[in-house]
Amino acid sequence: MRYAILGDIHSNLCALEAVLAAIRGHEVDQILSVGDVVGYGAAPTECINLLREHEASVVMGNHDAAVVGELDPLFFNHHAKAAVEWTRAAISGEEMAWLTCLPYTWEDEFVNLAHGSYDRPELFNYVQTPADADSTLEMLERPVCFIGHTHVPVCMLRYADDPLRTGYSLDPEIDLGDAIVSLVNAGSVGQPRDDNPLTGYVLYDSETRVVTFRRLEYDIDREVHRIRSAGLPTVLAERLYLGV
Repeated sequence: MRYAILGDIHSNLCALEAVLAAIRGHEVDQILSVGDVVGYGAAPTECINLLREHEASVVMGNHDAAVVGELDPLFFNHHAKAAVEWTRAAISGEEMAWLTCLPYTWEDEFVNLAHGSYDRPELFNYVQTPADADSTLEMLERPVCFIGHTHVPVCMLRYADDPLRTGYSLDPEIDLGDAIVSLVNAGSVGQPRDDNPLTGYVLYDSETRVVTFRRLEYDIDREVHRIRSAGLPTVLAERLYLGV
């Protein structure tokens, strides 16, 4: 099974379009999204519709949950709160219903999916270090779980020759064949935060067990103009140039 995994899209239409165009060249069987389809950006309707058209399997992110009232955005900064309010007013009832129905986790025969940690997905805990990954790695029933939330691409994994130690890799291509379990952060389609403004996505082949991180250019200027024209906080546009 060949998968394309999309990290936090955050209503960035130009980035999502670029990623979907690139994915068409890989002949994937399934597109997965680790959530935060909306928030921050100014094209929530278009991004939701594209995922639905591509029959993507999607889990709920914290910004999705905040928009539909499943999560109190008490701890969101004021820019994020403004985007939540803007998104609520911008999307239709049908799109709101679609977001509301997103599950916290998803799985098939080969992979697990969540937004933050898989062990308590409704809390949207950040997995930023190998220690943060331990609670998820210890409960996985599939060889690999894909997550997002931090917007930083990384792989946390445990190998058979040292099963109690959690290591990590930032390599662009990782062979998981010798790993017992792995936790892969797909980074972010719409708002990278690893000091690299390029959009990104992940490919995974369940037969070869190879994970590949890909980055590509997209029309940032156009997306910045869209955010500014929508009246959203300017910082949400400017940060796209910096990858922060």
